[in-house]
Amino acid sequence: MMGIQTAPAQLFYDFDLERHVPSGHMLREIDRFLDVDGMREAVRPFYSHLGRPSIDPELIIRMLVIGYVMGIRSERRLCDEVHLNLAYRWFCRLGLEGKVPDHSTFSRYRHGKFRESNLLRQVFEATVERCLREDLVAGEGFAVDASLISADANKARSIAAEDWSPEVARDAGNRAAREYLDTLDDAAFGAASPTQPKFVAKSDPAAQWTRAEESRPYFAYATNYLIDTKSSVIMDVEATRAIRQAEVGASRTMLDRTEKRFGIRPDWLAADTAYGNAENLGWLVEQRSIVPFIPVIDKSERTDGTWSRSDFEWDEANDQYICPEGHALKQYRRNYSDPNRGQDTGGRKKYRALKATCQTCPSKEICCPKAEARYVTREPHEEAREFARECRKTKAYKVSRDKRKKVEMLFAHLKRILGLTRLRLRGPNGAKDEFLLAAIAQNLRKLAKLRPQCANSEATA
Repeated sequence: MMGIQTAPAQLFYDFDLERHVPSGHMLREIDRFLDVDGMREAVRPFYSHLGRPSIDPELIIRMLVIGYVMGIRSERRLCDEVHLNLAYRWFCRLGLEGKVPDHSTFSRYRHGKFRESNLLRQVFEATVERCLREDLVAGEGFAVDASLISADANKARSIAAEDWSPEVARDAGNRAAREYLDTLDDAAFGAASPTQPKFVAKSDPAAQWTRAEESRPYFAYATNYLIDTKSSVIMDVEATRAIRQAEVGASRTMLDRTEKRFGIRPDWLAADTAYGNAENLGWLVEQRSIVPFIPVIDKSERTDGTWSRSDFEWDEANDQYICPEGHALKQYRRNYSDPNRGQDTGGRKKYRALKATCQTCPSKEICCPKAEARYVTREPHEEAREFARECRKTKAYKVSRDKRKKVEMLFAHLKRILGLTRLRLRGPNGAKDEFLLAAIAQNLRKLAKLRPQCANSEATA
């Protein structure tokens, strides 16, 4: 006999929302690690003491966490899902009768008080502190890398770089243009490089016109991750222009901020070749005493069969190079009466051999066949570069190379699982907010995976 379902007409229901959320649900696990203590005090100065009560800032934060943990990119859809989903209502402490904010109100909160109070940064650092308490951070080795995320900008509505100026940005009058003007002197954006991109998006001038690998050019921002290689915990995140200079500068900012905020300085840092320039290696080795497991950017090797710089021996005591034939290449060959002449200026140095020596040398054809005398240049921070080359020959470098892939795995998770392939917010502040929320979601998911509640219950029993 075919059954027919009927909805019983009842006046009262005995309904417990707590029992309807599964014990192994992702949000139930995450709820144990989301620290919102002190949130209201942090944003209280940005509220007026008059008027009607506003929406609870904790509710907005919990809704944002749901959106990024569950990969819900649309704010309108997020509000609808929180209204309909029992687990989302439980996580947001709404109960069955609680009212979900309108999506327009939700957007105003994101662009207003949260950004002014730097609340998202505080929530992110609270998740990192929880990872520290759960013993997920070793603090011995870090890895750093950057990935490009498409900006909410259209090529059809862009203009040529030569037609763009700060006056045009002021005339545009939108929020992204104002933020662009505020970041012209920022090392992560306007001051990262004097080179201007080919096109500028009027809707988001700070977005970089770039071409990654073999893809078509597009406007993008770069999200930079600094992770601990023990459990892939994101220690810091930074938004920059999609150029190498800004990404390298962001790595230093994140290392300094992590040391200042959590008191952790890694013993070694793993990164790809983009971070192997002389200035960055010198900063790591000479100023921070961090072992760089980073390939060195080196263009001194010759491919025409003649001797390269590596074939010359460096004599540090006498500040000279010794060629394979035993002749000295010196920077200066006389003592100047002016003490200011001949001093090290911190730039590239050129060491030359004597013309008479090279002309009679039997190895001239494999040393300098087209020049009268051989010279060798020495880059700034060459000692740090040489130290990085020696580090690359160790077994620890091979281990760090494998651990560095954990950053790329986080970026793959960010784009494939969380769905952050294109930004919804515009401007530098919008990119910072989205990248911070994504890092918060990834750290919370990491805590839920590695420290599940069922395992804690069994251990307690």
